Amino acid sequence: MQNLINLLTQKTALNRNQITNILKLLDEGSTIPFIARYRKEMTGGASDDLLRDFHEVYLSAKRLLERKGEIVKLLIEREHMTTELQKAIDGANTMTTLEDIYRPYKEKRNSRASMAIKNGLEPLANILQSAKMDKREFETKAKLFVEGAVESVNDAINGAKDIVAERFADSAKERNILRDMTLKHGMIEVKAGKKFDERGVYKNYKSHSERVAYVPSHRYLAVRRGEKEKELSVKISIDSERYLETLKRYKLRDYMGSSKSILFEAYRDGFKRLLYPSIEREVSALLKERADLSAIGVFGKNLSQLFMTPPVTNKVLLGADPAYKTGCKLVVIDKNGTYLDDALIFPTPPKSDFEGSRKVVLDLVKRHGIDGVVIGNGTASKETQEFFAKINKELKGELKYTVVSEAGASVYSASKVGAEEYPNLDVTVRGAISIAGRVRDPMATLVKIDPKSLGIGQYQHDVDQKLLERKLQEGVESLVNGVGVDVNSASASLLAFVAGVGSKLAKNIVEYRKANGAFRSKKELLKVKGLGAKAYQQLAGFIRIREGESIFDNTGIHPESYAVASKLEKFSDVSDTKALAEKLGVGEATLKDIIKELAKPGFDPREELESIPFKDDLTDISMLREGSIVSGVVRNIADFGAFVDIGLKNDGMIHISQMSQKRISHPLEVLSVNQYLARIEVISIDLEKGKVGLSLKSI
Repeated sequence: MQNLINLLTQKTALNRNQITNILKLLDEGSTIPFIARYRKEMTGGASDDLLRDFHEVYLSAKRLLERKGEIVKLLIEREHMTTELQKAIDGANTMTTLEDIYRPYKEKRNSRASMAIKNGLEPLANILQSAKMDKREFETKAKLFVEGAVESVNDAINGAKDIVAERFADSAKERNILRDMTLKHGMIEVKAGKKFDERGVYKNYKSHSERVAYVPSHRYLAVRRGEKEKELSVKISIDSERYLETLKRYKLRDYMGSSKSILFEAYRDGFKRLLYPSIEREVSALLKERADLSAIGVFGKNLSQLFMTPPVTNKVLLGADPAYKTGCKLVVIDKNGTYLDDALIFPTPPKSDFEGSRKVVLDLVKRHGIDGVVIGNGTASKETQEFFAKINKELKGELKYTVVSEAGASVYSASKVGAEEYPNLDVTVRGAISIAGRVRDPMATLVKIDPKSLGIGQYQHDVDQKLLERKLQEGVESLVNGVGVDVNSASASLLAFVAGVGSKLAKNIVEYRKANGAFRSKKELLKVKGLGAKAYQQLAGFIRIREGESIFDNTGIHPESYAVASKLEKFSDVSDTKALAEKLGVGEATLKDIIKELAKPGFDPREELESIPFKDDLTDISMLREGSIVSGVVRNIADFGAFVDIGLKNDGMIHISQMSQKRISHPLEVLSVNQYLARIEVISIDLEKGKVGLSLKSI
């Protein structure tokens, strides 16, 4: 444990006391959200993000120590271990450094060098590497090794060269030099592949090169995808001749007049055949890992912004899932998001039944008191918006509509979760419910759908899928626990993300609620099957009970602090939190959180953010001109720009260069998913492709 703590002290900004406490809490089964929120005195107030970063480093450090143990054991078994080697292993702080140290001692049964060693040529390789003989003398020496499988002097010399080549390629020092050189000065070389399409998506990469050090993650993932599809050929290159000349100058400078030409041939072969291909694979893997993390980071931020969109409360909503032939599916959900009714209308071609569709909608409005319409942005969305714009005008602005991304709605409608929630409803109706729910409560609705299906990612199918899944799981968990969950209305899908719950316990909570009615207090959760004291400790602070027995049950105050919260009523002045914390026998950070929660019971952090806008008219691309001013909602953000729904079939595009007068490094610095932009300038229009270029620079 001490070795692990020492390593973590080197790799993180946390002190030994914080690290020891965090490891103790993790070992006890505490979750990251619980530690961040309710153990601030033990962690020094480490945030959720900092703790997750620490956890990554912790797992990495643990793997490093485990690998060190494996390598030491192998080296001892093979009688290679020395004091110097043990010291080098102890000092290795990264897996790359450790593997470089171990590489010369790995068994290589089928390599050219291993065969040469088997044939007894290692002594000759030692002579060659020392370069103490001139060339003729060395060739004479090589004759002594001609026997058995070594049939000639050339065989002997080539075998010795193979051994030296492998030693050179396995040298930790040379690997580090070349790796650093490739990362700093290497070039990504992209050319047309076997299946290259001159008009395809990779047309701009037919002949492309750029520095490894500067290649953006989205471009690296794009060219690698092109390589996978055989449209592109991708390699990493360096100035090999310059490297070899430098090698000759410095590594062979003391070998004048010796067999250095043969030795250099061995080094050259080791470089070209073994060392550089290995380093190229390493650098490619490193670039892929960096690109994956960057893309996943953008995805996570987009997901966070989408989930944190404020819910539209106190409105009865009509969800509309547009289509042409099969009609537009309508559902009505009440102020709590409960399904009330559904219908099918055909306001768009081929039927274009405006009058019949109008009557159905007006009837639903009258019977249910509908306050707004939520329209999916898929097929026939534009025509459906036109239909509702006319009805809204007829109702004098009383039935405004908004458009949301319907990505993933069909996935939800056909999912096991959808079937369990609405077993008696058609899949098309479930899809419309999902569309309406994206306005009623985005987080509660979208948490039921695989994030990769939400249309907010950047090359999400090209990145490490296990890493993506884990990072998104962690991200959703942080968001859900940061907001808090109403245990009396939340679905099992949402409850599963609460710290300490999980899918099985979430279902048990829902089953208990169905059988016994609404929870009246947090402590009642202990009656749920399988929910023990440890799980209760982890989840209790993140659960909300709107009309519970205690006002504290509708806050983020943990039940373990209810006694302290009750005593606060005796104090009229709570400004001196340090002194007050000492009187109450509680940590100051915890006390500050209690005071903050009591100031706003039931507070939802999403309430402070900009809500989804409703509108009463639409945009037509034929009416747009360069210089036109439009409004829209940001639907997705990538490294290179943002896609904005301005009411057209296709989203408009704001390139990163058009986002600000100031230079920015990423669109997320100025924009967020679901952000409403009241004024955007149209700078380009492609009527044939239906594409619109947008700008914020002059606004």
